[in-house]
Amino acid sequence: MELDVERDPEAANVMVARSGGRRTVPQIFIGSTHVGGGDELQELERAGRLDEPLAARTN
Repeated sequence: MELDVERDPEAANVMVARSGGRRTVPQIFIGSTHVGGGDELQELERAGRLDEPLAARTN
């Protein structure tokens, strides 16, 4: 799901609350788990640790 935090102030508040106070975008979640931003997502992929949370989300 994608939320437009620029146009929807309530969505921005939800994002900040769920991400532990982070206000930058994107903030990426896999299910209810906060991954972080784009850099953190790329680091998970480089470390070979992205497939597991994605697989758990689809099962």
